[in-house]
Amino acid sequence: MRKIKGLRWYMIGLVTIGTVLGYLTRNAIAVAAPTLQDQLHITTQQYSYIIAAYSACYTVMQPIAGYVLDLLGTKVGYAMFAILWAIFCASTAMANSWQGLAISRGLVGMAEAAMIPAGLKASSEWFPAKERSVAVGYFNVGSSIGAMIAPPLVVWAIVMHSWEMAFIITGALSMVWALCWLAFYNHPKDQKKLTDEERDYILNGQESQHQADNGKKMSTWQIVRNRQFWGIALPRFLAEPAWGTINAWIPLFMFKVYGFNLKEIAMFAWLPMLFADLGCVLGGYMPMLFQKYFKVNLIVSRKMVVTLGAVLMIGPGIIGLFTSPYVAIALLCVGGFAHQSLSGALITLSSDVFGRNEVATANGLTGGAGWLASTLFALVVGALADTIGFGPLFAVLAAFDVLGAILIWVILQDRPVVQAEQPATLETAQQH
Repeated sequence: MRKIKGLRWYMIGLVTIGTVLGYLTRNAIAVAAPTLQDQLHITTQQYSYIIAAYSACYTVMQPIAGYVLDLLGTKVGYAMFAILWAIFCASTAMANSWQGLAISRGLVGMAEAAMIPAGLKASSEWFPAKERSVAVGYFNVGSSIGAMIAPPLVVWAIVMHSWEMAFIITGALSMVWALCWLAFYNHPKDQKKLTDEERDYILNGQESQHQADNGKKMSTWQIVRNRQFWGIALPRFLAEPAWGTINAWIPLFMFKVYGFNLKEIAMFAWLPMLFADLGCVLGGYMPMLFQKYFKVNLIVSRKMVVTLGAVLMIGPGIIGLFTSPYVAIALLCVGGFAHQSLSGALITLSSDVFGRNEVATANGLTGGAGWLASTLFALVVGALADTIGFGPLFAVLAAFDVLGAILIWVILQDRPVVQAEQPATLETAQQH
């Protein structure tokens, strides 16, 4: 059988396409929001309920999805969730009220909860430790590519046919990808087209907790009692509302504050996502540069990326001081870059800290913390956007990120959890 050189990059490319399509299905509702408000007579607060339904179901399901992925494996587990989100996304076209939209988007959120844990698990399987942040950066870039594609694609579907067609198209694309995932993805140990040299490079470059499956797995209770878990979960809790707001509210923000029509939204709403793409990629390379020039270890280098991103998030935090829509878009571009830089570092930290048998579970739990905050903040935006405006809300998001950067230095220790049998709990950490 013909071997393929550099196969790990093809595998992360496949993961990235899945993330693109997942975020395309997620962001379709945001781009269609002005049309839905007009045709289904939905208020801003009712729209926030739709967003909150997605976020709440995503929040509840993330830890469960992570556990299922660890149980079934990356190949079968991710394919199952992708098929479900494709079906649920297409079913959104049948909704005729905000309640129907909330139910269908909630189901999409439940299925898409597996997306990031699965991508991280695949990265930990296919990449040595020194390259993992780059791999995570590339698959995480799919989130902003999907959000970037959504405005022109969804507007095209609405103009040419209807808002219902936008959800049918995005669901169908995800179904095709799920079948491709089943056909092509395998663990490096089972991938026959992988060269022996690359297999050795991958496996020998992984940390001890990823090199072998010893059958031992931390329980969920052990994970949540671990100090390292909270060092990741609390910053994610504080950071995720910013990304949720950028994804779900930018089109409506442009429509309500600056009077943008559908075509103008299609022209400008993708720009912050383009800079988010850059944040994903450059954020993946930053830890290696920080290790080289500042002589710090892997975990400290991730903390430095989170800190830099939090400082840059002050940019969109001052958006309320300006009246120009173009300045607002520019500051949102800074926010997209900043958030995706720090987000990639926070996601990757789960694989730096936890072993292969619990990495998806741990990431699902930390992601669940982030999405809980995103759910709550979506309700806050819906309740206050029409009264106090969007400016103060963006300022709060910037403050959250700065606080998260402080907490990661205070709580997260610069070492992995090596042995599941002897986890470093909050209690034992305090004794030392």
